[in-house]
Amino acid sequence: MRIVGGIHKGRRFSPPGNFRARPTTDIAKESLFNVLSNYIDFEDITAADLFSGTGSISYELASRGCKNIVSVEKDYYHHKFILKCIEELKLQQIIKPIIQDVFSYIKNPEFSGFDLIFADPPFNLHNLNEIPHLIMESNLLNSDGIFILEHGNEYDYSSMPYFWQVRHYGKICFTFFKLQTNHS
Repeated sequence: MRIVGGIHKGRRFSPPGNFRARPTTDIAKESLFNVLSNYIDFEDITAADLFSGTGSISYELASRGCKNIVSVEKDYYHHKFILKCIEELKLQQIIKPIIQDVFSYIKNPEFSGFDLIFADPPFNLHNLNEIPHLIMESNLLNSDGIFILEHGNEYDYSSMPYFWQVRHYGKICFTFFKLQTNHS
């Protein structure tokens, strides 16, 4: 796993061999951030990385100048790895790691008012299809914010409320949602 852009570009992190998370591939991550750079000034946003896994998206956001990131992960070992990486990158003032189930966090968030929310749940999660609705109906996202769900290409969210666009990268898809879909 490596950081693909920003001031920490090229930094590599190796999760332990028994790590159960499926990190976003470097190619998909680079493509995602190329798209996002057309819509977002990373230095001016507050972001949430849900189902953080390795924390890869959080590090990428911080590397590109985001100063306020919440990283939510329920697995103790994944959370411990995120803490280690945050310390190595000296991002303790930027990334706030929270060890909690994402569904619990959505119901009772410690922080809200995000400009960008990224969620990369396990693709076999039984209630994966509930996530867009839960996020978009919560108060987590600012009115002009963007929610991105990473998922396998067997899912299609294009008919859901707040759908904005989808990007396909092999077997990985990023579906974008906005509360105000009439603006680009």
